[in-house]
Amino acid sequence: MRETWDDAYDDFDDHDDDTSPYWEAGNRMPHDARAMGLTHHVPDGALLDFAGALDSGKRLHRVTAWVMLVVFGMPVLLYVLRLVLAVLPG
Repeated sequence: MRETWDDAYDDFDDHDDDTSPYWEAGNRMPHDARAMGLTHHVPDGALLDFAGALDSGKRLHRVTAWVMLVVFGMPVLLYVLRLVLAVLPG
């Protein structure tokens, strides 16, 4: 007998424990972040949740991770460069 989409969906989504569903936001938050009180509702927690959802096996996710690294690392790099230029005589 051929299994229908509804049957396959019910088997995939059915769980008896008290954990939240796999698709609910905030499930990929590290334990330490949750212990500090971060949730997916605050900006820092949402960023951690988003970054935790990235899969290194997918090319688009790797590109997204590199873009995030550049976006968040560039201000630090520019600040250090400005600090070094201010300290050096010239």
